[in-house]
Amino acid sequence: MLQLILGGARSGKSRLAEQLATHSNLDVIYIATSQALDGEMSQRVAIHRQRRPDSWGLIEEPLELARVLVEQASAQRCLLVDCLTLWLTNLLMLEDPERLALEREALLSCLAGLPGEIIFVSNETGMGVVPLGELTRRYVDEAGWLHQALAERCQRVVLTVAGLPLTLKGPAI
Repeated sequence: MLQLILGGARSGKSRLAEQLATHSNLDVIYIATSQALDGEMSQRVAIHRQRRPDSWGLIEEPLELARVLVEQASAQRCLLVDCLTLWLTNLLMLEDPERLALEREALLSCLAGLPGEIIFVSNETGMGVVPLGELTRRYVDEAGWLHQALAERCQRVVLTVAGLPLTLKGPAI
């Protein structure tokens, strides 16, 4: 099953995804897209690490998400990707303007053939005001388009607000 868990900052989306991964009763591999480039991000990464069971595997991949999914997906595994908007940011910050389109297409193309369970976590950023800067507007647009394309392909889509899951598509949690 492909699942997309959306929510704002501190909405409980990562915690929900971790619970779903635990309840899958499969071997879990956590795929982290973040890069701890400053102290604040290092603290966030540490909090996430403390919450995860020691038995979970960890792969840190900021760019080549499709490659990792294809390599790691199996019927006996749950892959938890946290988070897509950080992955998107990493790609937007590259000097190669074509890379985002290539990686996005690779991700969307590989999903149908992947075995096992895959849970994507992403920040819902399009529910507020339109950002002023060009890069920020592009980020919000790209995130919205990515979420729409993934939601089409996922069997379950959940919006998390105040720690509460609202199932938008598929079986209720």
